This record gives sequence, structure tokens and C-alpha cells, in this order.
Amino acid sequence: MRTTIKILDAVSLWAGRLFGWLVIPLIGVLVYEVVMRKFFIRPTAWASDISYMLYGSLFMMGAPYTLLRKGHIRTDFLYRLWSPRVQGSVDALLYFFFFFPGMGLFLWASWDFAYIAWIRDERAITSAWLPPIYPFKFVMPVATALLLIQGVSEFLKSLHAVLRGTWS
Repeated sequence: MRTTIKILDAVSLWAGRLFGWLVIPLIGVLVYEVVMRKFFIRPTAWASDISYMLYGSLFMMGAPYTLLRKGHIRTDFLYRLWSPRVQGSVDALLYFFFFFPGMGLFLWASWDFAYIAWIRDERAITSAWLPPIYPFKFVMPVATALLLIQGVSEFLKSLHAVLRGTWS
């Protein structure tokens, strides 16, 4: 079980480190836009589209990494007082009954959403340059699949806590 957990965690760690680099072009685009707008009075038509696509991708692809690092919101005023076995039991039940069904439905819906955008060669109509938006929409099912992979790892960690009485 530990080997499986390590492999699944490595996928989230790799994806988080890889997609974390999106912050550099995001900052570049925003700085460029501010300089062009404020100093040269020449705003760009593309900066807004690129920035929301980069930020959205960074946000979505960062979710599995955040789950790995325990960075998502948790109300632990009671949770921290419980033993690892009780914590693991609660986590395992919540993953099984809420996380996996919710993420499964989101994966199904987002795949359909991205597939239709890809087939139609969908473009953003928010600006005159009409950038393709289907790659951005494809980030949703990819991020959801990675989040499901990390969810499996967290579920296995919860089962380990239930069976062994300690967190791995």
C-alpha cells in the first residue's frame, strides 16, 4: 500500500511542480499589459484572455498538489482531538461518499464540455483576436483526473490510519 501511495503522491507532486511554472508567464503577461497600458497608453487585446487562461490552468492544476500538501480547507476543531483511527475512518467515509462521486461527476461533465469545445474549435469571443479556448477547457478534465488520483492516495492513507492507528 505504501508503494502505491508513493507513486500516486509522486504524480501530484510532479504535476504541481510542472504547472507551478505557469506563474512566470502569467506574471510576464500582466507586467507587459500594465507597462503598455500605463506608460505607453497602448493596452493589448490579448492580455486579459491569456491571463485568465493561465491563472485558471494554474488554479485547476494546483488542486491535486494542494490536496497532497493538506492545503485545502478543513474544519479541525473536533478532528484534531480524535485518534488517527477515527480521523482515518471519517476521512475514508467522506472520500468514498462525497469526494469520489463528486469528482467522478465533474470528470464526466468536464470531459463532455472540453470535447465539444475541441470538436467545434471553440474560440473566446471576449476579444477581437479570438483565441482558441478548447485547450483551456481541456485543463478541467485533466486536473480532475489528477485530483482523483490524489484522492485515491488520500483514501489509501485514511485506510492505513484505520488499520494501523498511525498516519503514513
